[in-house]
Amino acid sequence: MNRVEYIRNKEKEYHDACYDNYKLFEKGSWLYKPVKTVMEQLPYFKEKTNIRVLDLGSGVGRNSIPIAKEIKERGKVVCVDLLLSATEKLKQYSKEYDVEEVIKLETGDIEDYSIKKERFDFIIAVSALEHVASEAVFNKVIESMAQGTKKNGINCIIVNSEVEEIDIEKNKKLDVMMEVNIKTEEMLHKLDRLYDGWEVRKRLVKPLKYTIERDDRDALLQTNAITYVVTRRF
Repeated sequence: MNRVEYIRNKEKEYHDACYDNYKLFEKGSWLYKPVKTVMEQLPYFKEKTNIRVLDLGSGVGRNSIPIAKEIKERGKVVCVDLLLSATEKLKQYSKEYDVEEVIKLETGDIEDYSIKKERFDFIIAVSALEHVASEAVFNKVIESMAQGTKKNGINCIIVNSEVEEIDIEKNKKLDVMMEVNIKTEEMLHKLDRLYDGWEVRKRLVKPLKYTIERDDRDALLQTNAITYVVTRRF
């Protein structure tokens, strides 16, 4: 098993456990509510019809279900996730929240998802791009997102950088379970270059710390979370 396969197995364990133990939009986990920055972009589309949204790494619908509810009579949301457990749960939740007709599900690796040119008005990738196979693939996915965005469309990215995982009991650094883990300034420079010419709506870095479980042990995950929101004006 290579490193990428190992990381993805570990991430599958972590996410499957979360999806089994925590219900969407109930307190107790990061599934409690959608990402504020994602939802802040929706008023931009309030006068638009036939809205096309793409959620890369959609999980069980933390962001896509609130988006679908907001644009229910005016558009569609395509949700792509590697984990079958995520898309199966999302299918259940889409029925529960009465947005089944709005959401289209795709189970597969986001790096393999083909985005048609100028297809989408709004593309989001929340804590997903750091889980593609390499930096080269990261660049390729961003380029695909960019060319797949309509004029005046928005890309909303939240990506981790400079991540550390520390065994709390032993105070020992662990191997970080992210395929792409680079310096914050390097990541910002990369995004600026890939979105050269786009209008920047939001660009910020927020240090975060929280406890996760790795191999039945508590671990502290430290990261500089980058929020990057841009509009295509050409």
